[in-house]
Amino acid sequence: VPTGWKFFGNLMDAGRLSICGEESFGTGSDHIREKDGIWAIVAWLNILAHVSQTQPAASVRSIMRDFYQTYGRNYFTRYDYEEVDADGAAQMINDLRAKGNDLVGQTINGFTVAAVNDFEYTDPIDHSVSRNQGLRVIFDDSSRIIFRLSGTGSEGATVRIYIERFDSVEFDVDAQVALKPLVDAALEISQLSKYTGRNEPTVIT
Repeated sequence: VPTGWKFFGNLMDAGRLSICGEESFGTGSDHIREKDGIWAIVAWLNILAHVSQTQPAASVRSIMRDFYQTYGRNYFTRYDYEEVDADGAAQMINDLRAKGNDLVGQTINGFTVAAVNDFEYTDPIDHSVSRNQGLRVIFDDSSRIIFRLSGTGSEGATVRIYIERFDSVEFDVDAQVALKPLVDAALEISQLSKYTGRNEPTVIT
């Protein structure tokens, strides 16, 4: 779903969803239309209690490692550039959108672009359509970069870059190390520093 807990809420109210989470690690269930940190802690305590019945020394880390060994790990990071020049940020997104088709087939820092498109979401409950929810650059190994422009208030705009890569072999690498080549590809594709004057993000998640 797009950014916004309301999209989870629609699915929960319709009985289509019972657990949800977001990239900033907020999680919740269908008992409340919002993130619930206490619920998340209790959920993990239940997982630990169950696993400890057969693995007394189990920890959150060991459970996650076992999970990664079975299903692989999805590395994720988000770079936020806050209070950037709104006109420059908007121009960056527009130029990225305009050259999208030209990027397909290009190999950038070892990643070959398979598709470039704008994320669009049709709510299956109320059938509302949310357009331009993020400009996606998808690579042939399923890695992806999403560029999203948020708000243009009096203090400027915020550019968020979402970076994600699946790995079925390496599980214990720091996310920033594992994703560094893809981060560099994102900055090369967007030319963010040219449009915003920023060389470093305000926040890294």
